Amino acid sequence: MKKIFLVFLIFGINLFAQSSSSTGLSFLKFSFGARNAALGDAGTALSNDVTSLFYNPAKLPYTSNTEIMVMHNEWVQDVRSEVLGVSTFIGKVPLAFGFNITSADNIEIRQIASAEPISTFNAHYFFGSISSGFFITDSITAGASVKYLFESLYTDEAQGWGFDVALNYRSMIEGLELSAAVRNFGTMNALKVEKTKLPAELRIGPSYKFELSNFPLDITAGAEYLKFFDSKDNHLNFGAEFLYDNLLSLRGGYQTGFEARSYTLGLGLQWNKLSFDYAFVPFNSGLGTSNLLSLKIKF
Repeated sequence: MKKIFLVFLIFGINLFAQSSSSTGLSFLKFSFGARNAALGDAGTALSNDVTSLFYNPAKLPYTSNTEIMVMHNEWVQDVRSEVLGVSTFIGKVPLAFGFNITSADNIEIRQIASAEPISTFNAHYFFGSISSGFFITDSITAGASVKYLFESLYTDEAQGWGFDVALNYRSMIEGLELSAAVRNFGTMNALKVEKTKLPAELRIGPSYKFELSNFPLDITAGAEYLKFFDSKDNHLNFGAEFLYDNLLSLRGGYQTGFEARSYTLGLGLQWNKLSFDYAFVPFNSGLGTSNLLSLKIKF
């Protein structure tokens, strides 16, 4: 009996791919940390904390002390993600751990598209990662991540491994950095009969941070070129953050080349060692909106 997973088809094509890419495991394309999501997902250039482990592990040597971040992502079409990131130092060596659980519930099984569903099932995705970085010179750092990947769809399961490598350059111009990362290359076991292809990508771009004189306002802006290796499309991610008195942040971003999304918005509140971040990501074509919430603590 031929089964048509109608909702899963929408889940896999309309929401995640958003390009001509033929890869799977598209939860790896999600934003990590509400701050980065609000900044147009330009996290390789603009991440500045524990979330660097997901985007640019070459920035981990610049983090301080121990940081823990938890995030809830209320994606569209009943897709949800729970994310945990932890970064610390073993001696002078940075070490970070990341975890992501993404699920889509009550996916309908139909014999034909127009028929009533005969049953439902859940789809589950997971990765656990370990990351580190080191100084090559006083201004250049490198980093890498290793990820264990798992997917469960209907009655089938598969496991695999993914890898990220990154470089970061702090220029002689104060506040100006250039970042580059290749993410999500690796392989999976077969999911029943076919292996799922990872959404490998290249990201490269600058960021610039400066302060206004005689006013407690820090401004950070950045841009990234994003290329999925299995897609002909090219994307540009832009983001800007305005931080007032190390207390309140207003953020905005814009992404090009995606059919279902473009601008992003968000805000952040900092108090002592606690940070709360929120991101709003609207989608076109009646898909709804995504809301991301992050809480971070420094020790």
